[in-house]
Amino acid sequence: MKSICLALAATAASAICAPPAAARPLAVDDVNNVKDVSNPAIAPACDWVAYEVESVDAKADKSFSHVWMTSWDGARTVQLTNREKESEGTPRWSPDGRYVAFISSRTDKHDNDQLWLLDRTGGEAQPLTKLDGSVVDYVWAPGSREIALLVLDPDPDADKDDAKDGDKPPKPIVVDRFQFKRDIDGYLTGRRQRLMVLDLETQKMHRLTTGDDDEYLPAWSPDGSRIAFVSNRDKDPDRSYNYDLWVVPAHGDAQAPTRLTTFAGADNDPDYSSYPAWSPDGRNVAYVQGGPVELFSYGTRHLATVPASGGEPRILTAGLDRNILHPFWSADGKSLHFVVEDDRTQWLGSVAAAGGPVRRIAGGRSVIQAIDQQAKGRTVALSDDPAHPPEVFAVEGSALRRLSHQNDSWLADVQLAPVEDTILRSRDGTEVHGFLLRPANGATGRVPTILRLHGGPQSQFDYGFSFEWQLLAANGYAVVAANPRGSTGRGQDYAKGIYADWGGVAVPDVLSAVDDAVARGIADPNRLGVGGWSYGGMLTNYTIASDPRFKAATSGASISNIFAGYGTDQYIRDYETELGKPWEHVDVWMKNSYPFFHVDKIVTPTLFLGGDKDFNVPLLNGEQMYQALKSRGVDTELVIYPGQYHGLTRPSFLRDRFRRYLDWYAKHLK
Repeated sequence: MKSICLALAATAASAICAPPAAARPLAVDDVNNVKDVSNPAIAPACDWVAYEVESVDAKADKSFSHVWMTSWDGARTVQLTNREKESEGTPRWSPDGRYVAFISSRTDKHDNDQLWLLDRTGGEAQPLTKLDGSVVDYVWAPGSREIALLVLDPDPDADKDDAKDGDKPPKPIVVDRFQFKRDIDGYLTGRRQRLMVLDLETQKMHRLTTGDDDEYLPAWSPDGSRIAFVSNRDKDPDRSYNYDLWVVPAHGDAQAPTRLTTFAGADNDPDYSSYPAWSPDGRNVAYVQGGPVELFSYGTRHLATVPASGGEPRILTAGLDRNILHPFWSADGKSLHFVVEDDRTQWLGSVAAAGGPVRRIAGGRSVIQAIDQQAKGRTVALSDDPAHPPEVFAVEGSALRRLSHQNDSWLADVQLAPVEDTILRSRDGTEVHGFLLRPANGATGRVPTILRLHGGPQSQFDYGFSFEWQLLAANGYAVVAANPRGSTGRGQDYAKGIYADWGGVAVPDVLSAVDDAVARGIADPNRLGVGGWSYGGMLTNYTIASDPRFKAATSGASISNIFAGYGTDQYIRDYETELGKPWEHVDVWMKNSYPFFHVDKIVTPTLFLGGDKDFNVPLLNGEQMYQALKSRGVDTELVIYPGQYHGLTRPSFLRDRFRRYLDWYAKHLK
């Protein structure tokens, strides 16, 4: 359910500086101007960096992504792909530097993603695959002559749209899996994603492994003879978190892979997209080991290495109670670099391969989202901060030098509110860290104030750019946000603080942010709003069922009657691990369902929103709360976004959601 200057004595003392005051306040339609930069990839010669840029086509009401590249010195920027009404993404260079590959569904009649190749010496991009299934991921072999692919099995009903009405009725969907549904993927049947190798010279492709298992995150050995990958190959993987690291020869007939790790929890959980990393000599593989099995996503993820021939793993960050992402080896194999998720930030760190203290390399009050590194020692990072959406940066010593400037033009036109740090004390004395934005128009005195709550719950509000916060500040609101217990970035004990009690201590934690803003004369105690999406919506429901002072709430993609989630959403493993089976632990399920079963305590006018195809937190959960408040006569509305999953993607719906937030808060707070 998965979404800034240090203060003393529970008050904010300083702010991250926004750009100089500009001509106009931020508006809803500015969301169309935000360009989403991702997937940086540095060329083998370290002279260019390719990356993906997604932008909105308002007329088509869609977002499209294309591949760009910028020279290392930042002097030249080139758009490599620009096919109208089509998208291309996930650019990766061939090791010889001649080609840039990318994934696109262009020209595929079933919109299956295929692998394409662009020759840097000239010419149009050419498709490398014409599969009935989809290319999910890929990685170049060291010699540039082969590519490892993850290929999703074909959809057995892919041809149903080609049939004339009445010619081919839809088939029943038959499922027999323990986890039988997942957001976007829909109902889960027998489709798997398989590890394949494509020979570029012969254009032949073969599968590497036997078995009927999903495979993830392939990584070639330096000599090109083996491929490491991640898979849960338990007898019933739907019932466990047991992802392990496996290795298989890159050539020859398909065979059973060799298991490298045996930890009962998640080794290199695919949900966090951290690829295994081979040491330069091919003797070891670095990966990310999950926390205790019973804590699943609450547990701290550590950097580990394991011999490529098998053996005991070495945990290199056992003394660092923070999550690790994206490991890379140094060119000499003596150290590893990685991203550390810390208190409201993500920074680039390193540790000796033999073990030792973790050293911070780069990153301050910003968020390094991803890194890429080449053997010559150059590193690029994708990073954002409170005043800038993510862009590509060159890492030079401890500094980040910006290479891409995709969002500069519209940012120069708008006024942003400074984002301040807050350090608070919850009701039981626990320290809670958060943020505060004052109205961008400079309004003084007590102002209407919105408490915004993040999703997850195993995530955090960080120093990244938040369009939502800035939009609220542009419309005259103060914005307060906090990372309550359950959030990551503050260690395992802090994250598991809400284990089996999702409202629990999180409610007083976030209320401390409101109390602080009121005590400092910023927030008007009679004009308080609250809202969030996913777990942020859930925590909104817990909050308004606990505290009647909020005059307006927005609850997106949320659940309050947890009983209703069992068997209707995608979290069956998490439910049974954390809460137990509902018929065996009724008291635990009731405790976590209190916003629904104590809906009589809610007096806050509440706007519920959700997508009608959401299998993450299905719409029925918001419908229940809407119906309950409607039955009691509390002011409420329900907004349903057709064809949308847990995260909204249609640009017009994204704009609509922001407008409805503003209208709802204005109606009740202004």
